[in-house]
Amino acid sequence: MKQISRKMRRTILAWCGLLAVCMVLVLLVISGRLWFNMPSRSRYPVRGVDVSHYQGTIDWETIAAQDMTFAFIKATEGSGTVDECFASNWENARKAGIYAGAYHFFSFDSGGDTQAENFIATVPFAEDAMPPVIDLEYYRSHDLPATETVQENLRIMLDALTRYYGKTPIIYTTNQCYEEYLKDTDMEYILWIRSVFTPPSSALEPAWSFWQYNPRGLLEGYEGDEQFIDLNAYCGTMEDFTKQFGTPAAAPKGE
Repeated sequence: MKQISRKMRRTILAWCGLLAVCMVLVLLVISGRLWFNMPSRSRYPVRGVDVSHYQGTIDWETIAAQDMTFAFIKATEGSGTVDECFASNWENARKAGIYAGAYHFFSFDSGGDTQAENFIATVPFAEDAMPPVIDLEYYRSHDLPATETVQENLRIMLDALTRYYGKTPIIYTTNQCYEEYLKDTDMEYILWIRSVFTPPSSALEPAWSFWQYNPRGLLEGYEGDEQFIDLNAYCGTMEDFTKQFGTPAAAPKGE
């Protein structure tokens, strides 16, 4: 058998080494210990999390101590579901000095009016809270209502939340849902965009205020079925943040 040349041997070893490095990087990403879409801390210094019952019991003092300024907390879903951990998360996040906002998982199967009623019945009015949030994303790929129907229900819910809380709501969405339901409409909302592989597009209109950049974050301070936590960045400085959302949403610690 013809012997492998020294040059070929070096090439094989180099490729094996590259493959090993790639495998290690993939494992680090899967484990949540490495993420490839990390926004600059100097450019985006204001960070936060979004959570639901999947994170279980949360020590909000510990979360706040890891430079987390804000938290979006799941409150409701559709016309009748309430997140079992919302009340405790809402109270304790605010006590820890975190800007707290509540979010609603939008259902394609319910009217905008009944979804708004569910949210309003669950989330207390608080002048120092973040604006209410509607989470608009695909949770199935078939039997979706017409685009116009979804937009109409969104408008109904946006109007109801704006009237009750006195603040322009935030919409969390993916690039696909943005293109389908929000682009080129006259709806009034603050944009929170999910973009986990690249920075958000500069073509977004309105410009984004919040960016979910990592759905596999790892922080100390929670114990639940889900080991990961979503990480987000605000587009601006802390001064910009307080100008847009007011004074800290914290009730005094120890209350």
